[in-house]
Amino acid sequence: MFEAGDIREWRGHDVVDASGQKVGVLESVYVDTATDQPFYATVTVGLPTRRRLVFVPLADATVGPSYLKVAYDKDTVKKAPAIDTDGELPASQEPAVFAHYELAYTPGAGGERRLARR
Repeated sequence: MFEAGDIREWRGHDVVDASGQKVGVLESVYVDTATDQPFYATVTVGLPTRRRLVFVPLADATVGPSYLKVAYDKDTVKKAPAIDTDGELPASQEPAVFAHYELAYTPGAGGERRLARR
């Protein structure tokens, strides 16, 4: 898995899907609050006048010379829950992000958020 500092250096680089098709551009990294390890990335997608940030898991992601390759296809990523380019993920929407990728969601023991932007 990536170190949080390393993956942040890839901001602004292309994100491609498992087959190599460009999905968008890496905007930020969200870590799992329990482990402080990179868990999701936000990717800028859409037309110039209607850009949004979609979430994609970093599990099984690899880096290439100028891109980050994720383990999901372009259509799945583009249909993922999204926020505005200057938005923040509300805690109430975290379960939907996990559900979209069929990943188990459990909040922290005290009910705290599972994801934090770094």
